[in-house]
Amino acid sequence: MAQTRCMIVEDQALIGMSLEASLEEAGFQVAGVFMSNAQALQWLEGNAPDIAVLDIMIKDGTSLEVARALKSLGVPFAIYSGLPPKADCPPELRDVPWLEKPVSRESLLSVLGRLAVPAGEEITLPPDPLSKP
Repeated sequence: MAQTRCMIVEDQALIGMSLEASLEEAGFQVAGVFMSNAQALQWLEGNAPDIAVLDIMIKDGTSLEVARALKSLGVPFAIYSGLPPKADCPPELRDVPWLEKPVSRESLLSVLGRLAVPAGEEITLPPDPLSKP
């Protein structure tokens, strides 16, 4: 079975590296970490991930343009932000899972696991080697 390729758009280096490590441990192939909209959009010109994680506020503005590009490619994504979701969010972000930082590894992987598979199927993620039984 091919690995699910996840794009990460996150401008905080430590958070990006932590996300990358968690996703790789869980069996995802990581595309990124992209620290700006410009980097992410340039990569999307010739590539498409299976799923994506976007920080909504990054150093060169909001990631709404990246969200639009992902929607046009049919790529499901989740928002991973320090900001709470708003009821009057832009159309690109409606019906998108919103994870407010900090979030547990289990919650992140659960949301991404649901995005990675077609409705009605299930994905089994390996156990967290750091969790206690």
